[in-house]
Amino acid sequence: MRTDSRYGETGSPRSARRIERLTPPSSLFGSNGVAFGPDGRLHVAQFVAGRISAVDLSTGEVETVVEMDGPVQSPDDLAFGADGSMYITDLVPGRVWRRSPRGEFALVCDDVLQPNGIACVGDRLFVNEMRMGGRVLELFPGGGEPVVLAEGLAFGNAMQLGPDGHLYYPHMITNEVHRVSPDGGPPELVAGDVHQPVAVRFDLAGQLIVISRGEAGIVTRIDLGSGRRTVVPGELSGMDNAAFDAENRMFVSSFAAGGIAELAPDGRARLIVPKGFVGPFGVAVDPNGTVYTGDNFRLATVDGGEARTRELLASSHAVATDDHGRVHITSQSGAVRTYEPQRRAFRNRADLARPGGAAMRSDGVLVVAETGAGRVVGIDDEDGLTVLAEGLAAPVDVALDAEDRCHVSDEERGAVFRVDDGLVPVVEGLDRPQGIAVSGGELFVVETGTRRLLAIDLATGDRRVEAEDLPVGLPPGLTRVQPESAGHAGVPVPFAGVAVGPDGSLYVSANGEGSVLRLS
Repeated sequence: MRTDSRYGETGSPRSARRIERLTPPSSLFGSNGVAFGPDGRLHVAQFVAGRISAVDLSTGEVETVVEMDGPVQSPDDLAFGADGSMYITDLVPGRVWRRSPRGEFALVCDDVLQPNGIACVGDRLFVNEMRMGGRVLELFPGGGEPVVLAEGLAFGNAMQLGPDGHLYYPHMITNEVHRVSPDGGPPELVAGDVHQPVAVRFDLAGQLIVISRGEAGIVTRIDLGSGRRTVVPGELSGMDNAAFDAENRMFVSSFAAGGIAELAPDGRARLIVPKGFVGPFGVAVDPNGTVYTGDNFRLATVDGGEARTRELLASSHAVATDDHGRVHITSQSGAVRTYEPQRRAFRNRADLARPGGAAMRSDGVLVVAETGAGRVVGIDDEDGLTVLAEGLAAPVDVALDAEDRCHVSDEERGAVFRVDDGLVPVVEGLDRPQGIAVSGGELFVVETGTRRLLAIDLATGDRRVEAEDLPVGLPPGLTRVQPESAGHAGVPVPFAGVAVGPDGSLYVSANGEGSVLRLS
């Protein structure tokens, strides 16, 4: 099976240490909307990256057809028109695009709020909105004002024209499936109490298929004539979308783990494109050596060379572990949580302004870089909040030394500071420092602008390059406009974390290629 590297042909990371990839590089940044193109390949939208790829299902080969430095910022779903044009919902900025068969882009509409589901019916184009009070609209690529067909959606998503000529779409929040005529009229409830519906599809026999975004990977089949349901749990969690080929085989994407799988009627999955990390972003290692990562839509671990979903968890970003085996997770949406793996139990600790990295002090205070507020805070056992430092430009990560002194990286200022009575510079002149960790008397910093891991002697200030050519951030030569978050619909801010394992090995979240590196 051959796939294109997510990071391009840029060589391999180099270090005096032995470098090991704990997981293979991922070829997809998660997988969202899918649709068969005129060339017979399955096209895959990747919301996190702003990229669209095409998959040859016979070989598993993946080719990028819309790169991440183009006009589309956050593609969530796509459909093909009768002339072979690709139509794309760009969720965060609220745009719908047309990409011609020659690869030329034209803006269809920028007056949609969080557009997601999309369907082409002959020469007609329909989209829905993934928000409370959302709408189903008909858009006109040749010009003209959108026409509203339905309102009051409780988070729409992937939709399709049914055999009766109606558009079918899910209400994700209320667990319902609705339909509306493309020519107008009142929407109708088709089915209630459907398990976490995320996509509505029809197989070649006209049976309604609803896939679930939940952990159990449930597929619900509904016969429209009798209303009879068949519910089958599957082998994929965090599903996002599906498409049927000419042989009535169903191919499914996963927003949580990426990859593409053929899903059999009994729920068994055959991987076509392997699952992998969407990021990963933060990385941490517990006392037993278990490697945790924050992977945007999930908390994941590295298990037997694979990225394993431990919990579906929206906007997971940075992670930290403590001596009690707990995992502390920050969310781009603001939440700070503590997770107990044995009980699979979460505890909400605080709601902050875009929290970044975290570390546990010996007195039980959880120290967090609050990026959006330019400060570092401490959260005690009673979830009381104390400001430890402020006046930072863009604090990204924190690390504690053997004396519990806090260090914080400031990506915008290009520096790492020690928090004393004020902010004391430890190292300056860095190019976008992000993840930091302390081991012995050395501070390790992921300098994403130069794609290096630096080691700084905390006593003398001497520095050395511990590793270089790291696959972190965008591949060389590419640029990307980071879309502003819109409500809950946010694209994660890139973050390359570093952690120290029990044996002194260093772990780096190689978010450019979708792997975790161990430097031992």
